[in-house]
Amino acid sequence: MEYVHSSKHRPPPPRGPYLVVGLARSGVAAALALAARGESVFGVDSGSPEGLDDLVRAGVGFDTETQGLARLDGVATVIKSPGVPSGAKVIVEARRRGLTVVGELELGWRLVDAPMIAITGTNGKTTTTELAAHLYRQAGKPVAAAGNVGAPLCDLALGDHPGGLTVICECSSFQLEDSEQFSPECAVFLNLSPDHLDRHGDLDRYEAAKLNIFRNQIAGDVAVLNAADPRLRELEPPGDAAVVRFLPAPGRARPGAVELTLEDGEIRLDGTPVVAVSDLRILGPHNIANAMAAAAAAISMGLPRRAVAEGLKSFAGLPHRLEPVAEVGGVAFVNDSKATNVEATSTALGSFELGVHLILGGSLKGEPFDGLVPAVGRHCRAVYLIGETEDELSRVLSPVDGVDLHRSGDLETAFAEAAAAAEPGETVLLSPACASFDQFTDYEARGNRFRDLVEDHRGR
Repeated sequence: MEYVHSSKHRPPPPRGPYLVVGLARSGVAAALALAARGESVFGVDSGSPEGLDDLVRAGVGFDTETQGLARLDGVATVIKSPGVPSGAKVIVEARRRGLTVVGELELGWRLVDAPMIAITGTNGKTTTTELAAHLYRQAGKPVAAAGNVGAPLCDLALGDHPGGLTVICECSSFQLEDSEQFSPECAVFLNLSPDHLDRHGDLDRYEAAKLNIFRNQIAGDVAVLNAADPRLRELEPPGDAAVVRFLPAPGRARPGAVELTLEDGEIRLDGTPVVAVSDLRILGPHNIANAMAAAAAAISMGLPRRAVAEGLKSFAGLPHRLEPVAEVGGVAFVNDSKATNVEATSTALGSFELGVHLILGGSLKGEPFDGLVPAVGRHCRAVYLIGETEDELSRVLSPVDGVDLHRSGDLETAFAEAAAAAEPGETVLLSPACASFDQFTDYEARGNRFRDLVEDHRGR
C-alpha cells in the first residue's frame, strides 16, 4: 500500500480580469473568492438565479438573463460554472479569442493549499466523500468536504483553516472536464456507467472527463481504482501516481494486483482484516465498495487503520441514498431518490431479495433503460412509473414477466398504489433511475416528498 506524505505546490490562479459564467453556487463561490483577493471580477448568467445577495454585499457586479458575450472585452480568464455546457456561446467565443477558460474546481484547487482526496465515479461519489470525511472527523483530524457535495471548493478559500486540514472533494464529470492543472494528492475512481450522455455525447467522452482526476498526478500521489468495475479493472490511469486497487466482491485476484479485498465477510488490506462487513451500518453491496474506497484513500493519506475501522463502523449513511424511512405494517419504505441513472437503481435493487414495489421515472437524460430489465425481473413484484420517462420505461419493461407495471404519472399516485399493494415483508422503494426536473426542483425535493408521503401513510 502506497502512502501520500505531503501536499504539493499549487500554481497561482490564472491572471485576471475575470468573467464568471453561471451564477449557481459554484459560480458565486468563485466570484467571491476572487473578489476577496482584490481581483477584478464580473458575473453573468443566462437565467435569473436566486441567492445573489452575497455578490451585492461583496461589490461584485453581475448581469442575468444574458449570455455574457458583451462582457468578454478586457477579460483575461473565464471561470466556467460546471452547469454551463462547453457549447455555450460565451464559452465558444472566449476560446476563439484565446482567453483562458477554467472551471470552479480548478480555481478552488489552486486557492486552497491543503492536501486533497478527490473522488469521482458515476455512482457513490457523495456517500464516499462524506464517509471519508467522517473517517477523519472520528479520528480527530481537521477535514472539510466540498466540491460537488455541500460547499463549493472555492468557499474554502474564503476563511482560515486549522493546520493539518485535509479536503475531501467530490468531483463530477462537469467539473473535471474544465480542469487544467488539477492534481489531487489522492484520486479515487469508483465506477463508470452511462450517465450525462446528453452533455458528453457518448460514454468515451464521459470517461475522458472523469480521467482528468488522474491526469496531472505526480510521483508520490495515489490513484485508487475499483478492480471489480469492467471499465476500470485493467485501467492504467494517466499521470504518475501509485495505483491502489480494491475488489468489493469475494474472489481471488492476481497476487499483488489488489490491495483491499473482501474475504470471509471482512474488508482486508494486504490480507489483514480492517473491519467486518456485518459491523457496517450502511445498506447494500455497493456501499461495501464505497467503504473500501474511502478506507483506501484515508489509509493512503496516513490515517491509522484502527481509526479507519472505527469510523467505518459508526457511519450511518446519507439522506436519499437507500435511506430507510419507516416500516409500516411490516412494509419497509426506502428513499433512494439520489439514484438518477440506470446503474444506481439496478444496484439499489440488488440490496433486496424479492418483493420490491419500485417507483421509477422522472426527467429525460438521454440514457437507455434496457439495463434495468434484469434487476427489475429479479427483485420487483411491481413497478410504478412516473414522469416524462413513463412512455419509454413502459416500452422497455412491458415484456418483463411476473412484474406488474403501473403507469402512475406522478409520485403521489405511485406511492398510494404501491403502499396499498405491498404486503408485510415487502419494500416500497423510490429509486427513479432518472433526474427529477420534470416534477421537482432536484432529487432532494423528490426524496423529501416521498418522506412526507410515508409519514402521512404512517399516521393513518
